[in-house]
Amino acid sequence: MIIEIVTLFPDMFRGPLDESIVDRARRSGHVHIRLHNLRDWAEGPHRKADDEPFGDGAGMVMKVEPLTRCVEDLKSRAAGDCRVILLSPQGPVFTQRRARELAVDDGHLVLVCGHYKGVDERFIERCVDEEISIGDYILSGGELGAMVLTDALVRLLPGAISRAESAGTDSLEDGLLDAPQYTRPAEFEGAGVPEVLLSGHHARIEEWRGQQRRERTRIKRPDLYRSYENKNK
Repeated sequence: MIIEIVTLFPDMFRGPLDESIVDRARRSGHVHIRLHNLRDWAEGPHRKADDEPFGDGAGMVMKVEPLTRCVEDLKSRAAGDCRVILLSPQGPVFTQRRARELAVDDGHLVLVCGHYKGVDERFIERCVDEEISIGDYILSGGELGAMVLTDALVRLLPGAISRAESAGTDSLEDGLLDAPQYTRPAEFEGAGVPEVLLSGHHARIEEWRGQQRRERTRIKRPDLYRSYENKNK
């Protein structure tokens, strides 16, 4: 998989992309992540990529010319089709289902990080295939959203996680939260581990985990539980 990230602040990505699962997946060749500084496609001595909005108003707007040049350049160099995604509060909220749809082995994504007041609408109309939001709250820009998308997608790629079944049992994979998890020691300051987990009886353990997942989803995320119930009627 190839993920290209277009941003005004590429240094923000150095830490998140160089640690844990994403770093291992990059080193093993499961994903190729390329950072692009939008200012490289801007003109003038100051490489200006934003300007004041027409019609007055506060904030700055990212300019259509460098954005369009950048994306068209990246697409012209791609071996096949690539999907352009703008990280934007105006897109639908990102879900695990959408992550599974986008996490394709031979997929090629261009993630454009909006910033300031937003981006020129003409760029969206001309170049963007999809807008995605990571939640109904305000961030300084799309960089953190692009990090979230990248992490969520990479961990789903075959071979990115050492135990293939691990990603499939995570919270939200089937619409439920995960069951409680425990590790050594078996007792800590008077608090023990549920006996069933120490029994070695795998069928009973799986039954207990299923019950726990349903119950904690019902209590902690009733919205998810309603969707789960409706889907399983």
